Amino acid sequence: MKRLRIGYSCWGFLGDGVVDTPDGSRSYRRPLLDELQAAGHRVTLLQANRDLTEAGLDLRNYYDFSDAAPDLDVVMFEWRWPLPGRNTTACESPGHTCDLHRQTELIERYTLAGVPTVIWDLDRQLRADDPLRRLPNVRVCEFAVRPTPGGTTMLCPVPDQLLDKADAFELARIHRPLSLVYIGNQYARDDAFDRYFAKAATHLRHQVAGKWTRVDAWPHVNFTGRCAFSEVDAIHRRALATVMLLPQRYARVGHVTQRLFEALLAGCLPLMPADVVDGENFVPRELIVADSHDVVKRVEHLQRIAGTLEHAGQLWRALQYLQPMRLSRQAAVLQEVMSDLTAK
Repeated sequence: MKRLRIGYSCWGFLGDGVVDTPDGSRSYRRPLLDELQAAGHRVTLLQANRDLTEAGLDLRNYYDFSDAAPDLDVVMFEWRWPLPGRNTTACESPGHTCDLHRQTELIERYTLAGVPTVIWDLDRQLRADDPLRRLPNVRVCEFAVRPTPGGTTMLCPVPDQLLDKADAFELARIHRPLSLVYIGNQYARDDAFDRYFAKAATHLRHQVAGKWTRVDAWPHVNFTGRCAFSEVDAIHRRALATVMLLPQRYARVGHVTQRLFEALLAGCLPLMPADVVDGENFVPRELIVADSHDVVKRVEHLQRIAGTLEHAGQLWRALQYLQPMRLSRQAAVLQEVMSDLTAK
């Protein structure tokens, strides 16, 4: 395809960022931008340079940042939505983040003016009846295997370099003092947590890292609070397994997040709840669990085979399920979407 000037709007980090943020896209955002630039496209980041202002990481020699309105062939949004008390308040007010204001400005400047637009709805927050979906210059991409009508499936991208170097035998040899772990925030996961993790935690040595503020129902669970992005891999390497806890709006359409590959590439086997639609597309059948009792059974089996060839075999089979999610394949999907939009 022809080389494009792509404007990319995201409220997050390219590096490790800061601890107090729910930005899960750090696992793949920078590799995706690198893939687009390697293909010859010029990418300009259109939101605030948070790596510089908040984390002290200067990436301006590698990426173009703009708070203006550069000439673009395509604009792409990691979709933002109203968060009362944060991005709905007046600029410069305490606690304000300007992501939504900037996104609105960019939509008015580019999308409503007819510029080809890709909306990547990473959190499933764009309403199915949003008027933007009906614009001929707009395409919506989603992780979901069963996307919103009119949407395009673009699976959560696994960086090729990380997948290529994953060695099931080496991962199986790692000593793992924890049986079960979960890394992630509470947001809309209470039901899944109660069904698949909390009861299992009474039987297994475990850890939950993330922002969990309503935990009175689970006094036995070891909640350790938010961890730095740089700690995610190390925590997964200490555990035999995790559970893919998904909000129902994710589970019912097969929207699987980066937690799958973050865990698996560290050798922490991801157990997939049976109520996740098309979950068998993401893990081998032996890793699908029906409830906490099932979680305990699978983890106890892992405890018995830990470090063996059988353990390595399970890891190897699970790693094969990441192949369709390769970043290079998903970047090709994105570039095809952009090519279709710019050909109109």
